[in-house]
Amino acid sequence: MAHPKRKISKTRRDKRRTHHGATAKQLALCSTTGETHQMHRAYVVEGNLYYNNKMVVADFS
Repeated sequence: MAHPKRKISKTRRDKRRTHHGATAKQLALCSTTGETHQMHRAYVVEGNLYYNNKMVVADFS
């Protein structure tokens, strides 16, 4: 197994991780219901489950 020759300092480790920040979730507007929802995710509106602007399951909850 490969082993590091020297310990990587906390500063160097943290510098490498500066670009690993969280990004904001992408939101979309449903043309059928007018609800804002997370893209590529199913969502519930008035007890019905929707995905891709279509009702998938009626009386979901």
